[in-house]
Amino acid sequence: MRIRNIAIALFCCLFAVALYAQPRKPGLYEVTTTMNWKQSPLPPGMNIPGGRSPFGGAPITSQYCVTQEQLDKYGAPVSHAKECQIVNIVKSYNGMKAEMVCSGHMNGKGSLETWWKEDLTVRSKVHFVGTMQAGQNPMPIEWTSESTSTYKGPNCGNVQPLPTGK
Repeated sequence: MRIRNIAIALFCCLFAVALYAQPRKPGLYEVTTTMNWKQSPLPPGMNIPGGRSPFGGAPITSQYCVTQEQLDKYGAPVSHAKECQIVNIVKSYNGMKAEMVCSGHMNGKGSLETWWKEDLTVRSKVHFVGTMQAGQNPMPIEWTSESTSTYKGPNCGNVQPLPTGK
């Protein structure tokens, strides 16, 4: 009976270590993001020329170089504007939760959640509420973005890492 209890305890410990050891690799990630605006800073019907507007709702795909320092700090690939800080980070075996606080051209607060999968795919969701400076007047904004990041390999090539932030 005692050996069985020890075996069960050992199995539980190994299972917990395996869960915590989710793959988190630095390197090149391809990120596809879709933003949905509840309150956009653009007047209704106005679009930004060029087709890559974050206000349009169409998916945008980019490449990011993620460093080990970023993984150690955030527990996940995280990009954010330089006027924003990622705070109250809570890391788990398969992701992280945090807040994004912005001050400057964009003011407000967002919730950030990221989940790792075993195949090195990362899913993220951000919900942000605040204001954006538009001329003399701040405009209310609210948006949600959802991203899927896919690991492409350890070599970032010509893609430079994003700043780690404050």
